[in-house]
Amino acid sequence: MCGRKALIKNEKAIIEELMIDQWQIEDHGPSYNIAPTQYSPILIQDKGNRIVKRMRWGLIPEWSKNDSFASKMINARIETITTKPSYRKLIYQNRCVVISDGYYEWKQNSGHRGPYFIHRTDGHLLLFAGLWTIWRSPTGHMLTYTIVTTKAQKDILHIHGRMPLILDHSNMDEWINVQNDDFNINDDAICSIIALEHYPVSDLVNSSSNNSKRCITPLKVSDDLNLFGDK
Repeated sequence: MCGRKALIKNEKAIIEELMIDQWQIEDHGPSYNIAPTQYSPILIQDKGNRIVKRMRWGLIPEWSKNDSFASKMINARIETITTKPSYRKLIYQNRCVVISDGYYEWKQNSGHRGPYFIHRTDGHLLLFAGLWTIWRSPTGHMLTYTIVTTKAQKDILHIHGRMPLILDHSNMDEWINVQNDDFNINDDAICSIIALEHYPVSDLVNSSSNNSKRCITPLKVSDDLNLFGDK
């Protein structure tokens, strides 16, 4: 699964890398420890335009009477996505790209669950397949999303058996283009095998109130390792 992530790059860098047409977020800043129910930039496509909107992590089905579902629906398994009532319409109508610099996963080791940070080796954004919806309440409406997950690729399988469904720039358009009638829901065809790096990090990330570069700092830092430069 995926229960924490980071988005550190600034607005300009994200817009340039993903060739964004509309950026609809006013207060974007670096987040080293994004947790469920928190907000972050999400990419959708509308009439051929790439648009980034602010959405809350944890899907709330449009038929829900309250937001109690949000903390339970942070991930959606690709294997059952077409049969679950909360997802089967969204997979054809509301696909999105979850933008990150990397995510955290916890590994069980001698009775202790230690966090790891997982990111691309080339420093580019790590993009996840997602689904989104609009939940309307008596007081307004809210955009919410979930991250699609699949079986972990071999190089991180020893940490956890699941991982986000990773997209590359080459297949990102296919995922968010909901006008494509030939879209095939097959994780082998959609998922990109990206070169990933992982390393253990501090338990600081266990608390969502901790949001600093220390969350992504390796426990054992070599002299020549500098993932994101000085912050």
